Amino acid sequence: MVNELRELLRENVSSPPPDDVDLTGVLKGGRRRVRRRRGLAAVGGTAIATAAVVALTSLVGQDTGTDGVADGPPSPDAPTVSLAGATSAVEGRDYRLLSSYTNSNLDARNGQYFDGVTDDGFILFSDGPHGPDNGVRRALMDPVTEEKDWLPAAPHSNEQLWPVDLGADRLVFTSMRYGKFRGGELPEGEMIAVVYDRQARTWHRMSWPGLPALDEPGSGVLGPEDRLYVRVPATNGEPPPGGWPKGPDGEADDADAEGDTFALWSVSLTDPADVRDEGLVVGDVAFTDQSMVWTDRTNGHSGLIHVRDLASGEERSFDPDSGDRCNLLSFGATDDRIVLGQYCGTYAGGVRDDRVQVLATDGEQVVTVQDSSIDGGLTADQGSLVTIESHDRNTQGTYVYDLDDDRFLRVSDSVSQWAMGGPTPPGMFLWHTSVNGSKGATQWLGEMIGN
Repeated sequence: MVNELRELLRENVSSPPPDDVDLTGVLKGGRRRVRRRRGLAAVGGTAIATAAVVALTSLVGQDTGTDGVADGPPSPDAPTVSLAGATSAVEGRDYRLLSSYTNSNLDARNGQYFDGVTDDGFILFSDGPHGPDNGVRRALMDPVTEEKDWLPAAPHSNEQLWPVDLGADRLVFTSMRYGKFRGGELPEGEMIAVVYDRQARTWHRMSWPGLPALDEPGSGVLGPEDRLYVRVPATNGEPPPGGWPKGPDGEADDADAEGDTFALWSVSLTDPADVRDEGLVVGDVAFTDQSMVWTDRTNGHSGLIHVRDLASGEERSFDPDSGDRCNLLSFGATDDRIVLGQYCGTYAGGVRDDRVQVLATDGEQVVTVQDSSIDGGLTADQGSLVTIESHDRNTQGTYVYDLDDDRFLRVSDSVSQWAMGGPTPPGMFLWHTSVNGSKGATQWLGEMIGN
């Protein structure tokens, strides 16, 4: 959602809200799913139409139809599976169902959500935003008894919070404090951390005066030594002169976009004066227990992947061979695996080339899941599960790929239109299905059963 929200804001500066509108309010509220850079997003109770931005490049070596559009996506240079290769999951054999919750009509009002799972297995349960102040209350729910321990109200309870660390001792969220819209420019934002001490049952807020301004919500990746790694905008990939050409589905196509870059900074979660410029320009960044992993760019072609050993400081870089037209949209790393979610173009009949590519940290191709209209990524930083959502009516549902044993399972045959979920401990995963004619959704929490 980070890239989607950033694009949503960037693409609407041509007709911004009045100058006295605070962007914090724009980011509150609804959770309607925004796919890629397309469609409508209900944000702060106001539907904002996002501009379609994407790019059609020449397709060397591809068979094309009479309209000059390639007949189908190219095959990845890797072991490849499609959604048709998944086996239907069986509850009790493949996974245990731990909990579920239904909001029957999210079109009518905001609801209650599973926003992640703590390291010790409690569900972060959020109620709201509700009311004129967009207030949110939160609880830790026992998935067995369904008892909810409602937390004291967070300071500024109407701020939108993104979970960074759902630990057994603390809950860490980030938020953004924006200035005012002035003309056609996006206002700069200040990142804030909101931390809940589970034993003391108290909240506190942190900010870092030495940290440069940001332009995206939900920023921050937890790294070693209890430091939060933050991406500060460096360069933005821009559309070509005249804008993105249209694909065969009538939407703009930005496959092989230039991508965005960021200067990497880190901050201490205990000392607001401890701010460090890491001296790296990155696209996306992730950490495993042994490594720091990053790309050259994101929201476009990824460039190289870089792996730094945290113990020795040694680095290696390699080309992921993702394909000439693949844009990086999600990124994660775990143990000795790297997972990239990609959009790689739209072809005849509106068929999308979407991929979830899995690599070893030495660059070896492990597997690529390729199909139309899919999104996917790791469910946990140190976990082995990759979840994939399909929004195509013929394959719709949630799929789970287990990196430990190469099981590829189809868990559901529907997926809701709502943005739901959050981080989970290794072995657990969240998914959501549509109810009430797509007006609502049921969220589910499952745990894989080992072979």
